[in-house]
Amino acid sequence: MTLKEKVGQLNQKLYGWQVYRKNGNQYELTEIFKQHVQKFQGMGALYGLFRADPWSGINFENGIPLEDALHVTNMIQEYLREHTRLGIPVLFSEECPHGHQALDSTVFPTHLGSGATWNPDLQTKVSEHIASELVERGVHLGLVSTLDIARDPRWGRTEECFSEDPYLAARMTEAVVKGMQGDNKESPHVIAVLKHFAAQGAAVGGHNAGPALIGERELREIYLPPMKAGVRSGALACMAAYNEIDGIPCHANRKLLTDILREEWNFNGIVMADGTALDRLLLLTGDKELAAAYALNAGVDLSLWDDVYTQIEAAVRNGKIKESVVDKAVKRVLYVKFLLGLFSEVDDKPRSVSVNRSKGQTLNMEMARQSITLLKNEHNLLPLSKRNKTVAVIGPNADSVYNLLGDYTAPQRREAAVTIKQGITKIVEEDCEILYTKGCGIRSTDMSGFDHAKSIASKADIVILALGGSSAREFGMEFENNGAVLDYDQAEMDCGENIDVANLDLGGVQKNLVQELASLNTPMIGVFIQGRPYSLKDIEAYLDAILIGWYPGQLGGQAIAEVLFGDVNPSGKLPVSIPYSADQLPVYYNVKNSGAKQDYYDEVGRAMYSFGYGLSYSSFQCEFSTKEQEAISIHALTNGEYINVSVDVVNIGAYDGFAVVQLYIQDLEASVTQRTKELKAFQKVWIPVGESKNVKLQLGFEELSIWNIEMKQVVEPGMVMLMAGESSDQLDEKKLVIYEE
Repeated sequence: MTLKEKVGQLNQKLYGWQVYRKNGNQYELTEIFKQHVQKFQGMGALYGLFRADPWSGINFENGIPLEDALHVTNMIQEYLREHTRLGIPVLFSEECPHGHQALDSTVFPTHLGSGATWNPDLQTKVSEHIASELVERGVHLGLVSTLDIARDPRWGRTEECFSEDPYLAARMTEAVVKGMQGDNKESPHVIAVLKHFAAQGAAVGGHNAGPALIGERELREIYLPPMKAGVRSGALACMAAYNEIDGIPCHANRKLLTDILREEWNFNGIVMADGTALDRLLLLTGDKELAAAYALNAGVDLSLWDDVYTQIEAAVRNGKIKESVVDKAVKRVLYVKFLLGLFSEVDDKPRSVSVNRSKGQTLNMEMARQSITLLKNEHNLLPLSKRNKTVAVIGPNADSVYNLLGDYTAPQRREAAVTIKQGITKIVEEDCEILYTKGCGIRSTDMSGFDHAKSIASKADIVILALGGSSAREFGMEFENNGAVLDYDQAEMDCGENIDVANLDLGGVQKNLVQELASLNTPMIGVFIQGRPYSLKDIEAYLDAILIGWYPGQLGGQAIAEVLFGDVNPSGKLPVSIPYSADQLPVYYNVKNSGAKQDYYDEVGRAMYSFGYGLSYSSFQCEFSTKEQEAISIHALTNGEYINVSVDVVNIGAYDGFAVVQLYIQDLEASVTQRTKELKAFQKVWIPVGESKNVKLQLGFEELSIWNIEMKQVVEPGMVMLMAGESSDQLDEKKLVIYEE
């Protein structure tokens, strides 16, 4: 390969919607695409050919429908074969944080909702379906957020995280890799590009892409486990994060991208840059060629929209980059193309697959059902009777499709989604009257709808208040060149990329609406649609029941109705702690056991609802099968042995349902400060009324090791407290001894 051809394989410069022009049902390739191919004699990857949203400006009129997808991808590959010397096919990369961001794709709950299911097996099935929809269109790389840890809910991208806990996030990351890539590591379905590596959730003040002021121990304990688990599961791609760690941008961090990722963990896939992130290295270098050298030497293989990697050839000529470094990156890109079959005479064209849409809808529905989290249920108000004569459904999220879906969502056909109002109307008895009004907006301060809301609430037997937030982008918004929202003053959007907040109060006059309706003394249920935890302290007392719907996807309204009226027993558990207010932050559960006091002078220090908490319509009793002390040797753990911890859980309630058995540890004797508790195993089990299940949970080296004073991962001798239960704050205890032989 010539140097120019090599540089071409490292570039993903164009936006996918730039490369085609649609005239009716006909497609033609644009001059900007042809010029790029000619300039670099090839193309490493093409991002977002099928992306549809306000930023791209693509909708049902000008976008590529499913039936034309393979025609367009094949047309692009044919052009590359015929107009370049080597004819190397391009990788098509697409966003799929909770479903492919394309027209007529399935929109699943966002990852914070997926994390609330505590069900990696279900996530595997969901990811497998998402992969099938990508393959159906000829896509090779699926960009999926799994690595970020939600430690500061002010951050607008909290919705993309699985959890505040690294263990839960790691198990869900494994599920994504297994589902998207399949069991055959030598022939993956598609390749999951896991993002963002690393510690983006540690940004100071919750500012998107802000610096992470953490040390290596915090990095390794909290932020690296998901990627490490992904690598062990066969991950072949990741995306570097925008943030810096201790002064070093991730895109220039050789220790992170090479020493740890490749040499320590034996990762042999590709590292993709985040959008225009390499251009941000100019803040360090002031020179594009030097910025390219920083990134290549660190281990970034594939660019994304930046100008920096277009300068690699010049940087080599000018002695700023060794061509051998370029060769390493090119080999990794070509290796991924080889694994995906792009060099096979049989597989060099997009693969045709048959996607079971019905199965996808079933999975979507089940993920939504299991994500719904019940936080309060005074006097067992829920489940509701379907025979209520009048139900008032009020709130800005009661009848809004896009508010259910989260960020990174394509335009929707109205019939593809079910709102909360629609779900309730469908499930109640025919003689039940449904009264509806919006009441107020998400962020608007307009109270003109309050009188109507009070009027219909006064006529109802029950009031269902659909509150919360929205990550719905709108056409006409302004965006940065990486797609992040730039101007949202007039929008209702209060969460999503670049939508960071200083406080966690409900937006606009939603609190006022709750307080107004509470004066009627009609039983009220709060249903919160959200991508981050909101402060509930000012309204919690007015609500008889509280459900968190997160962003539950296209069928979220139906799932919520099923939970409200008892067709589904809620089983979601909080993947993040819910604070009383932003003033307390941080309030994640796994704090360091350093002896510091918890409370403030003017506020409690604990969360309002802790990580792992979630009610059911049933009751479960969870305790260790035996109170006898457990023991295992360091030698056994170091040689791959596990200790099996046995937990008995009994359904003592009146409803069949899921129990989530959670196992935490606290290392009581260690060379460095440990945490008050850490999740180390869990299992979700279905238990009929009156029955019991014995759950076996394993602890091995990875779960019982620490990063010692010399920054080595070791198991130390001493006492460990084991804690099991259905929540991080309701736990049975016993001890484990780790001994030296």
